[in-house]
Amino acid sequence: MKNALVLFGGVSSEHFVSCVSASYVIKNVPKDKYNIYCIGITLGGEWYLYSGEPELLPDDKWLESGNIKKAMISPDRSDSGVLVFTDNGIEKIKIDVIFPVLHGKNGEDGTMQGLLEISGIPYVGCDHLSSACCMDKAVTNTLADFADIRQAKWLSVLQEDYAKGKDEFLQNAGDYLGYPLFVKPANAGSSIGISKAKDRASLERAMEIAFKEDKKVVLEEFIDGYEVECAVLGNSEPVAMAVGQIKPANEFYDYEAKYENDNSELYIPAHIPPEKQDEVRECAIKAYKLLGCSGISRVDFFVTKSDLEVVFNEINTIPGFTPISMYAKMCESSGIPYSELIDRLFMLAMEKKSK
Repeated sequence: MKNALVLFGGVSSEHFVSCVSASYVIKNVPKDKYNIYCIGITLGGEWYLYSGEPELLPDDKWLESGNIKKAMISPDRSDSGVLVFTDNGIEKIKIDVIFPVLHGKNGEDGTMQGLLEISGIPYVGCDHLSSACCMDKAVTNTLADFADIRQAKWLSVLQEDYAKGKDEFLQNAGDYLGYPLFVKPANAGSSIGISKAKDRASLERAMEIAFKEDKKVVLEEFIDGYEVECAVLGNSEPVAMAVGQIKPANEFYDYEAKYENDNSELYIPAHIPPEKQDEVRECAIKAYKLLGCSGISRVDFFVTKSDLEVVFNEINTIPGFTPISMYAKMCESSGIPYSELIDRLFMLAMEKKSK
């Protein structure tokens, strides 16, 4: 039996999504192969070993359970695991593999991956550099441009530069990208802080919303297309799974449409021609390798309604694992049920560490 640690929560705007994802990961870990330990990170950045039921993770009910002890991952490789602080001193728990089910900042952006690499413990997902590159949409777009991967026209701006030349930037953005256009924090997930701007006034408001989430903002032209996603699994020889499609309940797939509105529709396989599904899978592998991904990522695209052109959108290195999340559904459609998927991710993490 291996000792597996699941990290959840985090200092992030996606804290509560992480808690829901982690609860389903914990429930589906093969119990005949792994002993499960859990560490929750509060919104304030406190770390606790949690020994209660996964059903209490959503809405941070686990914090009120009484089943928590202060804990941390040791950066000292001689400990190789978790240090738990008790009334009698420090208890050490050896950990063989870690699944950081942490979405957004301080969990998906390379910061946590750096800590785990220092600890020497194998962990699920991309390394610190790949995680950082994929999290920052401006960096991702720059690399995609360099590799001639088709994507929407885009711009990025730092908050301090925007403040110095706001009017000129807004005018240039509208002229270059046209309306409507999308405004996104460069480093955020779950569509938090994203707005669709239809004119100069709404663009200015959208910039204010995005800058509340990050000091860098990305603007992209509107692509009139079907929203499709592809799950990619693997290290040096990644495999692209079935292609899924989203029909959002709202004007675009924002946070409310993802997690709160039951009217969003998901299709697996996507309602696009088989040859276009193959093209999406090929492009997903290309982006995955370009950005140095390993273990797991979900790669998102548009397929234009006018001529079915495949347009790269973004890549998510720790996709959601909630009941409605697409990554696990696409893998299941490809013949990998949830529990087997978790096992494969642990195996890929340990395989990567052994090389």
